[in-house]
Amino acid sequence: MVTTSEAINRKAKSKRWFGLSVLMLPVLLVTVDNTVLGFALPKIAEALRPTASQQLWMIDAYSLVLAGLLVSMGSLGDRVGHRKLLLIGSMGFAVVSVLTAYSDTAMQLIIGRVCMGIFGAMLMPSTLALIRSVFEEREERRLAVAIWATTLTVGSALGPLVGGVLLQFFDWGAIFLLAVPVLIPLLVLGPLLLPESERDASGPLDPISILQSMVALGSIVYSIKHGASDGVDLAVLITFLVGALAGWMFVRRQLRLPVPLMDMALFRSGTFSGSVLINLMSLAFLVGFVFFTTQYLQIVLQMSPLSASLALVPGQIMAIMVGMAVVPVAQRMPVHVLIPVLMAFAGAAFLLVASMGSSLAVLVAAFALLNIGVGAIATVSNDVILSAAPPAKAGAASAISETAYEVGVVLGTTLLGGLVTAYYRTGLQLPAFLSDIQAALASETLSGAHHVATGLVEDQAQQLMQQAGSAFEGGIELVSWVAFSLALMAILIAWLTLRLPKSQPAECH
Repeated sequence: MVTTSEAINRKAKSKRWFGLSVLMLPVLLVTVDNTVLGFALPKIAEALRPTASQQLWMIDAYSLVLAGLLVSMGSLGDRVGHRKLLLIGSMGFAVVSVLTAYSDTAMQLIIGRVCMGIFGAMLMPSTLALIRSVFEEREERRLAVAIWATTLTVGSALGPLVGGVLLQFFDWGAIFLLAVPVLIPLLVLGPLLLPESERDASGPLDPISILQSMVALGSIVYSIKHGASDGVDLAVLITFLVGALAGWMFVRRQLRLPVPLMDMALFRSGTFSGSVLINLMSLAFLVGFVFFTTQYLQIVLQMSPLSASLALVPGQIMAIMVGMAVVPVAQRMPVHVLIPVLMAFAGAAFLLVASMGSSLAVLVAAFALLNIGVGAIATVSNDVILSAAPPAKAGAASAISETAYEVGVVLGTTLLGGLVTAYYRTGLQLPAFLSDIQAALASETLSGAHHVATGLVEDQAQQLMQQAGSAFEGGIELVSWVAFSLALMAILIAWLTLRLPKSQPAECH
């Protein structure tokens, strides 16, 4: 009888971990998608001729819609079941990805990214919520969350490598077609391996709250983008104020609703809110770094997509190793000590670039340092966030965690990428031999300058790219100093907010 019981337990355990491996497929895909497009920008810019603003929107439209809908989809999953929502999202994501791969214009690609964001929002909260349903034992769940969080970081870090390999042999549309082979196993095996989550039918979704959250994010991001590309003007101030007002109204509404879209009570815990903020900032650092590094390696240093992606492999390896190795460390070290130590690695990465320049060796070393910090922070912070929520609210807590992740992605490209773009536009010294049209195109983006250079004689092309590369490198230096300062701020925030109450069990570390 004992033997039979042990066999049943082993079979159940194997099913749980096999189910986790299937759950990681959409996590890997969605996070790879956040950074792979940045790597493909030079080829997309050559094919579709987007403006500077359109280039940023190609990346951020996806993350922006994703962030705006994550809380809504997390609550919807609590009501209808996260497995059902996961499968619907997977099917929609795959179909839209195929259509986006064959875009003929920049606007078509941006619209496709918006639709991908809608279905992507169904995927991410469901994966973390299903982990809570599948793994009831604390230590198993801690390891499962570590794998999930490591996959988040690895996916973002693998984006350049995946993009480099695909772009070396295929057209840029291949980065979107990748969704089909990745999601088919989930659609086939998901119903067999994943149990449906506990449902919470306490109330309907609130469309006003959904609208307020999307207006808040959309307006603020637009104001930052517009300010980076065209300078601070009345439109920037108005859209920022609209976003801030919508955000304030959203918070007030959540506090008054009997069944809020976002449970603001969770933020009363300093540990929870601090972890969410640190999670957001760390992902902004990673995505912002990838945004400017991939362009610099390919356009300024003239590396092939494959060579540029291989240069970042050491950092990707560090993300995998540290993300898993931090689990036993997190059981012994207080979180308010551990996360500042990890954030110091991220700060050191940007300090290295700011003080030593943007050579290949410096960027490779900085990317490795950055992944040491971000990879481990994702594991620790998400474990804290998930542990703080009751089982029936797992989707809501997961959605908050994922919203922080996606807002971090948006801020990484919008703030850090926007700063690089703004410095490039103001610092670029254009050669006198360019026509007005060539000058306008070259001054918009680094990709635009490269496109103009391909139509010039060798000496003129070299002179233009030298000026463009110098301006872009100056933008990288500026952003690195800003990011270093923000990392110091994040260290202080973590030290002050992540101290667990004496009455709280140590296992919540």
